[in-house]
Amino acid sequence: MSKNPIFLFMDLQSILSSVLDEVYEKNEYPALAALEAEWSETRPFEGLRVLVATPIYRNTMTQYRALLAGGASLLVGFSGMNDPDVVDFLKDWGIPVVIPAEMLEAESRGEFVDLVLDCAGPFAALHPKIGFVELTRSGVQYYQNAKKPVFVADSGIVKRIETSLGTGDGYFRALEKLGLGAGENASGADFEGKKLLVFGSGKVGSGIALQGVRRGCAVSVVTDLNRASSENAPENAPENAANSMPAGDFSAVLEQNGVNVVDCHDYATVSALIEKADFVVTATGIKDALAAPELQKSLLSTSAVLANMGVEDEYGEAVPVEKVLNAKGPLNFILEEPTHLKYIETSLALHAALAERLVQEAAGSTQSGSDCAAIDEGLRFPPQEIEQRLLTIAIQNGVIGPEICSMLGGIPTEMD
Repeated sequence: MSKNPIFLFMDLQSILSSVLDEVYEKNEYPALAALEAEWSETRPFEGLRVLVATPIYRNTMTQYRALLAGGASLLVGFSGMNDPDVVDFLKDWGIPVVIPAEMLEAESRGEFVDLVLDCAGPFAALHPKIGFVELTRSGVQYYQNAKKPVFVADSGIVKRIETSLGTGDGYFRALEKLGLGAGENASGADFEGKKLLVFGSGKVGSGIALQGVRRGCAVSVVTDLNRASSENAPENAPENAANSMPAGDFSAVLEQNGVNVVDCHDYATVSALIEKADFVVTATGIKDALAAPELQKSLLSTSAVLANMGVEDEYGEAVPVEKVLNAKGPLNFILEEPTHLKYIETSLALHAALAERLVQEAAGSTQSGSDCAAIDEGLRFPPQEIEQRLLTIAIQNGVIGPEICSMLGGIPTEMD
């Protein structure tokens, strides 16, 4: 990643391409490639300042490149999830890497961005001219009272490619990197017969559980069965609860695949499962989800390998950080590529495409004489036509097309 000052700010797309084209094929990022080609012609972000806060890794540079192709003046939001080498690379080539405090200070001087593409909500306090796109469910809580439009990418179908397929893959790859599995290039047979206990039956939890089934694990999932029944009821479908952003639950699918599903309030059964498990992983997205006193003894005494795959500390303060892999941080972030590009690129494409939709809506309201800041504020679902287009591209042109088809065939969607 050497720097040539001749190209500084002249052609950042080419600079990123010099890195990305060496390690990725286009069939690993078909949706982003399609957007990049289109936006090179249409330039939807021309003259706009766009802050992107996706975790800073090599694979997320494919999203930066697409936005640059669309004319964006790019700022990259810094969080705790990053590859320091990539951060340095971006800084060396003049791409601003910023933290929330810096941006709030800039706002005090009257310097505002136009769009914020956030991830887990660290930049929710900003005041962009147009609006926000939040990538994750854990970030929704920070936007409940937003006065600007906020598309939530996680509330649609596309995000399930990343969470149901990619995150489960990342969890097991991280275990293998730590020497707790069969190794990077092996079949995964060392997990055969191991007892895997997963907390959470949403997209991430079910993805880990089903990956465990494929690897031969005896899988149990702990979830709130009362909440699962409520969320799956017809009266609670997304179209009737636009601002609630229900998480979705896949308990029925898990049971169909031989997974033992247990209610989280059955403390005696859950404690026994913890004590007997080989691997325990949290994926509820809820802070202190396992902090109930009834579970603490089992968590502290178990010989199981404990891990977290969510943003929050789900174990609670009573469980020491040294007892949980990666000090309670998301385990897959110990990897150079936490989620393989082929699994995450459609989410990144949706993240960016929703920003384009906000620009289009703002332009339309300006032409009609309306105040774009007051139109459709608050949490919003991704438009179906955008998701369907990206899914079609990913299935037809992507290396994981068959996996996506299998996933959509086995897991219910909001469009069913």
